[in-house]
Amino acid sequence: MNHIINKKIIFTIGHSDHTVEKFINLLKKHLVTVLADVRTVPFSRIHPQFNKDYLSIILEKENIKYVFLGKELGARPDNLSCYKNGQVDFELIAETNEFKAGLERLIKGCDNYRIAIMCAEKEPLDCHRTILVCHHLAKHSSMNIMHILADGQLENHCETESRLIKITDSERTLFDREISDSERMEKAYKKREREIAHKKESKDKNYDEF
Repeated sequence: MNHIINKKIIFTIGHSDHTVEKFINLLKKHLVTVLADVRTVPFSRIHPQFNKDYLSIILEKENIKYVFLGKELGARPDNLSCYKNGQVDFELIAETNEFKAGLERLIKGCDNYRIAIMCAEKEPLDCHRTILVCHHLAKHSSMNIMHILADGQLENHCETESRLIKITDSERTLFDREISDSERMEKAYKKREREIAHKKESKDKNYDEF
């Protein structure tokens, strides 16, 4: 039990189509004091209440600090070396100095703040905040990651990973070779990455999907 108690806690959340009031209530419910925005472009055409400038002002009034980390931890980098065959490669992003610095900032920040990583998607498995950022945060034994779901409930990252594995395993056949648990996990992450990662050849958008 002590090894769990001593872990640093960090949350994730998707703004989805929430009203600002509901979104802030979700943060307050879990005593979040810092919102770390990991959207590459911190604007929403459909839900402008989550545009960076407006959101940061509203959060400040609620004593919640806003920090933009989209340059370090975003999923649509300008760096062309992070693309493979026209699609973003999360592992190449994770190898950059910017990503490592962003991750370290989150880890150190958890010493003094209750941080929530924010992106757009409601479902954690649909978002790079889970498939990229939390995948690498989870490799730090000091971190306990909790996803704030749309209804306000918490899902531990281990439970999220279990759902990810189930999705992948459901597509296995009798002819697939047996692999280790760690290999199965990495395979599941990579498959989900291919499904959600940005494709450069598609028409680039100036706003997130919401």
